[in-house]
Amino acid sequence: MTFEPQGENRFIVPIGPQHPALKEPGHFEFVVDGEIVTGASVRLGYVHRGIEKGAEDRTWTQNLYLMERICGICSHIHATAFVQGVEKLAGVEAPPRARAIREIFAELERIHSHMLWLGVAAHEGGFDALFMYSWRDREVVMDMLEMLSGNRVHYSANLIGGVKYDIPLEMMDKIREGLNYLEERLLHYLDVVNNDETFIGRTRGIGTMTREQAQLLGAVGPTARASNFAYDVRVDAPYAAYAEFPVEMVVAKEGDLHARFVVRILETMESIRVLRRIFDNMPESELVTRVPRRIPAGETISRVEAPRGELFYFIASNGGEKPERVKVRTPSLCNWGTVITLAVGHKLADMPMILAGIDPCFSCNDRLVMVKRNRQDPQVWTWADLRNYGIEYYR
Repeated sequence: MTFEPQGENRFIVPIGPQHPALKEPGHFEFVVDGEIVTGASVRLGYVHRGIEKGAEDRTWTQNLYLMERICGICSHIHATAFVQGVEKLAGVEAPPRARAIREIFAELERIHSHMLWLGVAAHEGGFDALFMYSWRDREVVMDMLEMLSGNRVHYSANLIGGVKYDIPLEMMDKIREGLNYLEERLLHYLDVVNNDETFIGRTRGIGTMTREQAQLLGAVGPTARASNFAYDVRVDAPYAAYAEFPVEMVVAKEGDLHARFVVRILETMESIRVLRRIFDNMPESELVTRVPRRIPAGETISRVEAPRGELFYFIASNGGEKPERVKVRTPSLCNWGTVITLAVGHKLADMPMILAGIDPCFSCNDRLVMVKRNRQDPQVWTWADLRNYGIEYYR
């Protein structure tokens, strides 16, 4: 970390792209006056992998595995968004049992994601005991996913037209046992979050965002719902089996960091409730329906609720075996603006937790970067132009 003077008692504090506090590379600049942040900016693009362009050279089935790798934590929901869009273009619908299994995997993935976030956010605030305990308990849901699919991270449960794996009764019983344990632990974490004086001192009243600000800045997911902005794709536009097995939206009015912890913990407990209901009323049907190799020409969108918020896919087909275009808008991209806005007026020491409060995913954002010369010459830069610009910029 270095400091650049900006006048008397004012400095720019750069953090990243490589920094011990960052799990993924991103570059932040905070203008501070003493300990108070007076300005903030963020620069992303350090994990660009060209996934969207790569999708144009792969078949529909191959792209299913590519989309799962946009984000390891949210691999199933990315695959679900993709297959639902392709199925819509093809004019087919997955069988009822397959849609229920998609919801099961999605809610188990949500539990996994929120418990992982709980540990990371606690760690950023210096609460390493909560970090270690929540990650220990996270192993329970990872074991469930491994039992169902054979994998702990990329579950690869989806097929275009259905799912790969069935869930027999004996597996449901084992999952119920794990859910009972997780529910008990989550109640304990909720008690810690609501009653630990040190934790409350680091979160209550910090990074407060009003409902109007959340709507104006385009916040999504638990970040928005913690500010009383009631929007959840699972409720407002049900997909998979959410129409048959609905969830109850969790919202809070306070809009601060503490509310974001409470909302995510309560969402995790809601996932447990929904999973039990699905297991008690599992529909009977085939697991997959036939889908043509060549997807009819057309364009469509697919929206789902990822653990971090609304995930949006645009898919275009020219009638062949490969997509013409796949565009992905991830929830982290929507929530970044809230970090820069909420940082102003807080102490520099609050920045790690305000950043962690949106549950950011850097690799989700960085798929495509286009740089134009200027308004007079709007030609898109070539790779050589971009390379030369980078050399000159960092010279």
